[in-house]
Amino acid sequence: MSGPMALEPGGTEQDTLALRLAGAPPLPRRPDDRTLALRLPRHGPDEEAVSGLAAELADRVGPAVHPYEVAALLEAEGLSADLIRQRYGHPTLFSLATALYQQVPRTFPEPAPPADPWRPDHVRCLLRGVLFALPGLAYLLTAPLWHPGRHAAAPVVAGLVSWAWGQGLGHRAHVRMATGRRQAARTLLTGAPLGAAVATAAAVPAAGGGPALLAAAGQSLYLAAAGVLLVLARERLLLAALTPLIAGAAALPWWEPGPPLRTGLVLLALAATLAATGRALHGAARTAPAAPDGKRPRLRRSLPYGLFGLAAGLLVLLEGRREPYAVIVLTVSMGPAEWLLYRYRGLSVAALRASATPAGFLLRSAAVLGLCLLAYLLPLLPAALLTGAAPGPLLLLAAALWTALLLQAFGTAWPPAVICLAAAGTACAPVLLHLPGGPAALPLCCAAAVLCLVACALGLLGRPARHV
Repeated sequence: MSGPMALEPGGTEQDTLALRLAGAPPLPRRPDDRTLALRLPRHGPDEEAVSGLAAELADRVGPAVHPYEVAALLEAEGLSADLIRQRYGHPTLFSLATALYQQVPRTFPEPAPPADPWRPDHVRCLLRGVLFALPGLAYLLTAPLWHPGRHAAAPVVAGLVSWAWGQGLGHRAHVRMATGRRQAARTLLTGAPLGAAVATAAAVPAAGGGPALLAAAGQSLYLAAAGVLLVLARERLLLAALTPLIAGAAALPWWEPGPPLRTGLVLLALAATLAATGRALHGAARTAPAAPDGKRPRLRRSLPYGLFGLAAGLLVLLEGRREPYAVIVLTVSMGPAEWLLYRYRGLSVAALRASATPAGFLLRSAAVLGLCLLAYLLPLLPAALLTGAAPGPLLLLAAALWTALLLQAFGTAWPPAVICLAAAGTACAPVLLHLPGGPAALPLCCAAAVLCLVACALGLLGRPARHV
């Protein structure tokens, strides 16, 4: 050894490499330690900057269910790796995303409600209700010419046949509309003239003379043409064609036009309707088909719609025998009835989104059905009282017709057709056979029909699959 070794603590041995036994406590370091120390500048997250970013992105970070979603958001915002290290003090994108995910509370807002796919056209539904009632003005103008009180059977029979035929033809045309307006126009071009001919031929045995038969033929032609325009959604064109009829009927309280002008105005309105129908069919026939023509639907698919039209016509006829003004109210209400059919479908879709179980949807579906029925029937009550009609039979008949139309709108055709036919046949029996209890037969039959139709509607339309 070159020199003595100091053995006191804190001596120069602290600067030498010392062999320390295991288990020996570490020697304390003095404040004036002269060893070389490498001190790096302090690096860490900038909490203030991170908090500011969290506040800025809180509405988009809150709904995230994993930090990776926040990382994707930061990438979409254009935050580079260098910017994340320099501005926010985080080593990586995922480190910053995790910090934001932990700092922002979880929020899961409800998605924006989607647009109602069944939003009705208010003007169109109102206009259709008016158009259903306007043809009645023709009877005001032509009544002195052919005395409908003595020969009413001919137009009644023709009207029933036209109504049944029009319902079946309308369904067939709407089915063909799926392949394009051209195919639907071809179906209407063939079926509408044939329906007018069949209705006129059915009125021949009941016609007491030439004027009654001419009235039935004109009525059949108009109903066939108007049905075509309604199927093709040309309501405004039909309203324009009926302008002579409206003008002549509006002048009756102050002016007597005379037989030639009465006949001329009605014929002018009929000719305008036929011309408008021809124009609409020509325009639809020139459109390109939306799909290959394919196989035509079978006629039996449209049969229940025609039978329902016949049953509805008989029920309305029985009501009109006692309360003719109530029939006018019921006819005008068909426009709001169609509007409520759209609203039922829209409300049912909303109920489906709000339901978590089939039982919950069934309850909501029943509430929607009751609400729509109430909205349809309530305005009819004061209208019936204003016309002096008994409100009970009118409301029951209206409820039966609307519920049957609702089932048909969802493609369920045979149950409403059979129920309404049974109600019409039972209500007609006392009248035809001169049995007692005739006045009470119609409301009782309509009440039974309403119960059966509502039960069918709840059983069929209370299933979520029918509204998907």
